[in-house]
Amino acid sequence: MVGLSVEIFTVSWLVVIACLFLVVQLPAAAVLISRLLPGAWRSAPLRAKPTRPDQLGTVSVVVPTLNEVNRLGPCLQGLTLQGYALREILIVDSQSTDGTQALVKTIQQQDPRFRLLSDWPLPPGWVGRPWALDYGFRHSSPTSTWILGIDADTHPQPGLVAALAQAMEDQGYDLVSLAPQFILKTPGEFWLQPALLITLVYRFGAAGTGPVTSQRVMANGQCFMVRRELLERLGGYGPARSSFCDDVTLARHAAAQGARVGFWDGSQLLQVRMYEGMTETWREWGRSLDLKDASSSLQLWGDWLFLVLVQGLPWLVTPSLIALRFWAAPVWCLPLGLLLGLNLGLLGLRLGLQGAIASAYCFDQAPGRWAFWLSPLADIAAVFRIGLSSWQRPRQWRGRQYPDQPPTPSPSRG
Repeated sequence: MVGLSVEIFTVSWLVVIACLFLVVQLPAAAVLISRLLPGAWRSAPLRAKPTRPDQLGTVSVVVPTLNEVNRLGPCLQGLTLQGYALREILIVDSQSTDGTQALVKTIQQQDPRFRLLSDWPLPPGWVGRPWALDYGFRHSSPTSTWILGIDADTHPQPGLVAALAQAMEDQGYDLVSLAPQFILKTPGEFWLQPALLITLVYRFGAAGTGPVTSQRVMANGQCFMVRRELLERLGGYGPARSSFCDDVTLARHAAAQGARVGFWDGSQLLQVRMYEGMTETWREWGRSLDLKDASSSLQLWGDWLFLVLVQGLPWLVTPSLIALRFWAAPVWCLPLGLLLGLNLGLLGLRLGLQGAIASAYCFDQAPGRWAFWLSPLADIAAVFRIGLSSWQRPRQWRGRQYPDQPPTPSPSRG
């Protein structure tokens, strides 16, 4: 009799716990599916285009630099291969001491479109990157239709600038950024980085699908094209002056003002080598993926809880329920079966997405590429990293120190 009572008590508690998990996980899973489904009809990756006569001299490129000599070369070489839609290439340097300026001056002798500028000193209340982009914008030719921000760690492929300008003009977009193809090398990078990328896909959907609201807009500052007229109306990069995710902050602000904003697949035309090794990826990319500077506290923590439920928790719940099913069969019940099925489905979806994002990675001669297929096992670590970043605001970025609480971004420079 006592044994039966204990069994009934145990089953009762397991039913309660399973029902609680189902109550929170089922809606989260439904939201996830609603975000991923449009990916089946997303736009094809952007392809190279030759420069059209009406595009001549319509694009000014701005490249912010600070001690980038070891990775800037491919970016500069890629820009020299762009057609004459590209009017000028403004390298805005923040007092580099590693030979960056000398590298720019060397390539400047080969291509007169390059101009080297210094944005020193950094004004109070600004983060370095948005300030450099703003400085370059304000020193660009007023006759350029488009301002294209390009990061120093990118490898632009021939035809990128013309293709992006043509597609934006033809489709009536005001601001578009591109998702790149990532260049990874070590097993640690291939294991961790895709799991961090999936946190973005889960929250905002795939590149090439439109957001539901301005607060779900995603952007990538590594290749960020904006119509000059819009940028002037917004007051330059002022709305993102103190943001460590200035790309998303500015894109969401523009969308809220009625601009047509897009986030497209640029994997065929843009490669990027962001960080060296797993440790740097964890530290540098992980601390900005929460997008706290572009989100309300409610959205920030709501998104993190969402990731816990659909990306992290299934890796803990599923093996626990399987063990319970085999080692404690008498206490098994319908709610536990439903919970197991739900989490198995979430894991199956996650494994399927690993194949879907493979095109976002360059596997050519990468010695650690085998670890890419083990990346789902890093999901718990990725979700933990987003939560850790949500608690902490960066104090150092690209060699600069910043105060704990910089001024809140304003809608205009004033």
